[in-house]
Amino acid sequence: MRSSKFFIRALENEGVEYIFGIPGEENIHLMDDLLDSTIHFILTRHEQGAAFMADVYGRLTGKAGVCFSTLGPGATNLITGFADANMDRAPIVAVAGQGATTRMHKESHQVLDLVNLFKPISKYSIGIRAPEVVPEVISRAFKLAQTEKPGGCFIDFPENIAAAEMPENSQVLPVESAGIPAPQESRIQSAAQIIAEAEFPIVLVGNGVIRGRACDELLRFVEALYLPTANTFMAKGVIPFSHELSLGTIGLQSQDYVACGFDRADVVVCIGYDLVEYHPYLWHPDRKKKIVHIDASMAEVDAHYTVECEVIGDIKESLGRIIAEATRQDCRASVAARKDASYSGTLKKLLTEEFEKYADDDSYPLKPQNILWQLRQVLGERDIVLSDVGAHKLWVARMYQAEAPNTCIISNGFASMGISLPGAVAAKLVEPQRNVVAVTGDAGFMMNSQEIETALRIGTPFVVLLWRDGEYGLIKWHQLRTFGRASHIAFRNPDFVKYAESFGAKGFQVESAQDLQPVLRQALECGTVAVVDCPVDYSVNMEFTRRMGNLVCPI
Repeated sequence: MRSSKFFIRALENEGVEYIFGIPGEENIHLMDDLLDSTIHFILTRHEQGAAFMADVYGRLTGKAGVCFSTLGPGATNLITGFADANMDRAPIVAVAGQGATTRMHKESHQVLDLVNLFKPISKYSIGIRAPEVVPEVISRAFKLAQTEKPGGCFIDFPENIAAAEMPENSQVLPVESAGIPAPQESRIQSAAQIIAEAEFPIVLVGNGVIRGRACDELLRFVEALYLPTANTFMAKGVIPFSHELSLGTIGLQSQDYVACGFDRADVVVCIGYDLVEYHPYLWHPDRKKKIVHIDASMAEVDAHYTVECEVIGDIKESLGRIIAEATRQDCRASVAARKDASYSGTLKKLLTEEFEKYADDDSYPLKPQNILWQLRQVLGERDIVLSDVGAHKLWVARMYQAEAPNTCIISNGFASMGISLPGAVAAKLVEPQRNVVAVTGDAGFMMNSQEIETALRIGTPFVVLLWRDGEYGLIKWHQLRTFGRASHIAFRNPDFVKYAESFGAKGFQVESAQDLQPVLRQALECGTVAVVDCPVDYSVNMEFTRRMGNLVCPI
């Protein structure tokens, strides 16, 4: 058996369902062997789109998403989506064809040192240089990609090695996964005591809780100890926004109502939190709070994140044991005092009022708050929103009320533009029964809009809600805050309705604020890819910045 065929068999053994990518001369052996495989190959229109699809697949399933490319420019086109997955802690395995080993020692057409190119942005980067190592390389790549903290593994596969014969006794290796250790009892006791004795504790939840499938345990934890809870951008829906203890999302760099809770807190309990999601100097500038770190991995070293107690181990088990310990320490008086103070209720009321006051706003172009209020009305609690990167991302993070985990997908580690549309393809493959909406700006949309053809070809219907302002709105926001003027951010757009229709998709134009809900419902029901062109008024960005900058915390 040639090694390329064995390679595909090893991927099947790891449970791979889909491979996203583009064929090339140097990966033709793999492509031919996929014809006889149970794996579905999703032909994309650009390698970046393939990597983003693998990225979102990995984030939603916890299993490594897989993407293929050829050598040289095909491999370099994978880098942005691959780096996004690695920094957002989504498991991904990327495989690139490579020139024959007989020409890698010299200057040769399209040959780059891909292993070293991917090494700084991956957990494992390796080149296969002999057929007999294929089983070990595949097993190691998937094990590392899916082990906390998950991330990216890269394999380059030279064309002559792919064509070579495997040794006769070659076998795929058993699928391995690394276990997460149990937390130490002394750390459990220490964490429970700190939390029980806190006067104004607050919880900061990161994406690690979703990755660890620990959302139910988190809810029991915060309810048992009555702990007001905020989440990062990447942990939206970790507890329902409608829950009385949910403070919504923290992550805006300007002052915010949620930040007021952190200003007052004496103890911050960080659960599944990763510094890349929201840097601690923004919520812990004075370095005076006690921090309890609960995660499967040890805390990152940072001057603003010096932990009082570190509980390392399975998050589900850690939370359950801390509840039991805190109860034994008789924290009922502390819990009662927190309920009486009820500062979490004050903050929640302010957040909810701000969202709802735009429900009847009839401004045109539409305000960001109004767009998100109307979007929330047409989607169910389990439907999925994927936000691209731009000014709209800050509004989605701040105001979209997620009620369940992995229903609002935001990239906030590498934070790359262009993720939402290809990401929606993967989301619809993973969750075909749910509505999927890609929320994007006009700039981000044009970066990977070619994947509309991919979605139509493979039959993954979703809605693109396109916020059109004809500018790089987030950059303008920062420019105005810093210099009081904008620089080189404006561009021209095509007719997005006709553009969508040219692919065979549906195109819709929002002509007034009253149009948006009926247009969204029509788009969701049309059974194909639909692009909704919605003009947005970002003048409220600066208004928000001024108001939050002058905010006097109401607690």
